[in-house]
Amino acid sequence: MKENFFLGLSTKTNNFFFLEYRAIAVFLVVSLCITLLFLVLSYMFTSQTGGTEKLSAYECGFEPFEDARNTFDIKFYIFAILFIIFDIEVLFLLPWTVVSLYSSSFSFWVVVDFIIELVIGYIYIWKKGCLDI
Repeated sequence: MKENFFLGLSTKTNNFFFLEYRAIAVFLVVSLCITLLFLVLSYMFTSQTGGTEKLSAYECGFEPFEDARNTFDIKFYIFAILFIIFDIEVLFLLPWTVVSLYSSSFSFWVVVDFIIELVIGYIYIWKKGCLDI
C-alpha cells in the first residue's frame, strides 16, 4: 500500500480522513457562491448615487454637526450593552447544541434553566423601559 511521506498514513486512511470534511467543504463553497451572487446582484440593481443624508455621519442618533460638549442620553449605550450581553449569552447555546447528542438529561435541564433565566432577564429590562429608545 502506498504510504504518505508526511503523515505516515496509507492513502486509504488518508482518503477516509478527508471524507469527514467533505460536507463542511461543500457548505463553505455553496455559502461563498451565494454570498458572491448576492453581492453582485445588490451592486447591479441599486443606485450608486449618494444624497446628503446618506453621506452624512451618523453617531448615536444625534445631529453630526452640533457642538461636541452637548449632553446626550445614556439610553443608546445601555441598549448597546444589553444587546452585547444577550448576544454573548445566546452564544453559550451553540456549544450545547453541538454536544447535545452526547449529553445527559441533566445538561438538558441546565440549559432549560439558562433559557428561563434569559427570558426573565429580558422581561425585566423590558418592564424597566430599557428597550424604549
